[in-house]
Parts: sequence; C-alpha cells; structure tokens
Amino acid sequence: MRTIVVAGASLAGLHSVQQLRNQGFDGRIVVIGAENHAPYDRPPLSKAFLAGTLAAEDLALAEQSDLDGWSAEWRLGVRAERLDRAAAEIHLSTGEKIRTDGLVIATGGHPRTLPGAEHLTGVHTLRTLDDTVALRADLRPGARVVVIGAGWIGAEVASTCRDLGLAVTVVEASPTPLARALGSELASVCTDLHLDHGVDLRLGTGVSGFAHTGTKVTGVLLDDGTQLPADVVVVGIGIEPATDWLHGSGLPLDNGVLCDPGCVTAIPSVVAVGDVARYRTPAGHVRHEHWTNATEQPAVAVRNLLAGTTLDTFRPSGYVWSDQYGVRLQLAGETAGADEITVVDGSPDDRRFVAEFRRAGLLVGVLAMNNAKLFGRMRRQLTTA
Repeated sequence: MRTIVVAGASLAGLHSVQQLRNQGFDGRIVVIGAENHAPYDRPPLSKAFLAGTLAAEDLALAEQSDLDGWSAEWRLGVRAERLDRAAAEIHLSTGEKIRTDGLVIATGGHPRTLPGAEHLTGVHTLRTLDDTVALRADLRPGARVVVIGAGWIGAEVASTCRDLGLAVTVVEASPTPLARALGSELASVCTDLHLDHGVDLRLGTGVSGFAHTGTKVTGVLLDDGTQLPADVVVVGIGIEPATDWLHGSGLPLDNGVLCDPGCVTAIPSVVAVGDVARYRTPAGHVRHEHWTNATEQPAVAVRNLLAGTTLDTFRPSGYVWSDQYGVRLQLAGETAGADEITVVDGSPDDRRFVAEFRRAGLLVGVLAMNNAKLFGRMRRQLTTA
C-alpha cells in the first residue's frame, strides 16, 4: 500500500493515524475531517467545556508536534462525499478525488433530531465543539432548560446546567433511564441523582412537538398533553452513524458499516472503527459509541488492513464513565442481559458503591459510583476472566 485515507479526524481517526505509523506504514496518509478543528476530546463538551471552566485549546487530543511527526496530510473542513470502489477513489466536498490503496472509515455519527425543530432557534444537539459553543451562548442566567433524553449525554448536560443555577427539566421516554445497561434497581440511583439536585424529571413520555414564537422555541409539547416552558432545549437521543457517503459503494451498511470481528469490511482494503463500525460478535453485529471503543479498535483494524486479511479480532473492554452532579460513574463489560446484579461494596443510598453483573455465574460487568479504586481492581478481573 502506498496511500491510505482515514475518513474522520476525531478520536478514532487520530488513533488510526498513530497506529499506522506505529505498525510500520511509511506511505502517504491523508486524513479527511468534516470539522475545521484538529482532533479534540468530546467527553468534556457536556461537562467542563459547557460550564466554561475548560478552554477550547485544552481539548486537543495531540500536540501539534505529534501531528507533524506522523507526517499525515490533514484535510480539515472537508467532507468525504463518495467512495468509488471501482476507481479506488474518495470524492471530497472540494471536488477533489483521492486515489487510495486502503481506507479507514472513522466518520462517527450525527445526532438524532426531532421533527419540527429544524428551523427553531434555541434547540440544540451536542456532538461537536461548535455545537457546545452555540449551546453555551444560550445558557443565560434565568434560562429554562429542557433536556430531551436521560442517557449519559442528557444527564451530563442536565448536571452542568444545574451547576450553572438554571432550572432544568429532563424528559425521557423510558420509565427508568439506563435500565438496559444498569438494571432497573441501579438505574433508579441515576434517576434519584436528578431528583436530589432539583431537576424536574418527566419519565415514560415522549415529545410530540415544540411551541414557538416566530422561529424561537418557547416550549416542549409532550405526548401526555403537557407543555413545558423552555428557553433552551437540548436533544440528546443518540446518534445515527455517518454512512450516507458510502451509499452505492458496495459496502454492506446496516446501522453502521458492517465488519467482521476484526473491523474489516466486505472489501479487505477497507476497515471501520469507532462509532460508525458495526462489527460481528458471537451474539451478532454490535456498534458501540464509547470513547474507549474509539481508542481500542484502531490497533486491531490497522493490523488487519496492513496484512490484507483478518489476523486479529477486536475484544472490547466496554468501559464507560460519566460525571454527574459531582458523582463519578464507571461501567465496564457487557452488562445487558445479566441475570444477577449484586452490590459488593458500599451502598447506593450513600452514593458510593460497587456492583457486579453476572450471567450464568460468570462476571460480565462492573459498575461503580465514587469508588474508582475498587472498580479498577474488579475491572482487571473482568478483562482477564
């Protein structure tokens, strides 16, 4: 291979470039990034950066000297618009075509939106640095904030807004947020965190539309007929994998780019990593939207790409963390479907505990709240089990 294109210049793309050089590739690397920013860290966007306590320059994932040292061509503010498989070319939004011998797809995803919000001011999603800058500008003193979605991102945004002294309502369609990952009993602890900090929590109801004056949002309409007053709305209902540019390429797509267990697609010279990759496991194809997933997959994907065949398979750690209301939550493993959940240290009532998840007697997951030390020990047992 003489030229490899990395489509996506965020965390997974950055680690792919690093792995290409670390694993001995000395050819041309071209990185295509739709955003104008050099690779930056996304987790602080809903926390310290949104709160204004972390500067944009502190989000950088790599020093400029490192970027220069990898000798890659960074095409920022440019989108990959089409993969021409027959010609082995990537068509860019600039009109340029880049011939390539190998492709790493790391295009991530786009936030899901709700109908009726397209042309309203005051309605935000949170995925990019620019998204957060726009949201932060709307969080003026006295603003009434409605967060739609009580997953990790929604909970963190709600927590940050409460820290800023704003009135917050969280709307969640499920009766108990995060129950699939944590089980209903432990998920209720996360629910209680919202209530402990004065959040108006509306569970088991969806959103039917928005109230507005002109183009300015003034409220959120719920399925049960309630209208919530709102100056700012944050929609945090997940992402859609960014695969539109791959339609017609011949690559199998289904809620992401379908890959084998080594992140290799139906085309051996094309691999996928990060949020966009849906790789095969014994339980079927899965797609993870984890920070750690984006850092762990590139080593395996690049090894297989350079070999031209699948030599190695990806084994995820499943590690996720979240900071909410002054509490650190840490989760590792595959907890969905666990048939036994046991608190082994501390108490959920004290907001400090560790719980283990077992399936058929085997340790499959660990959850901790404000107990990083024991979590670390149990996580190591999990990954070596």
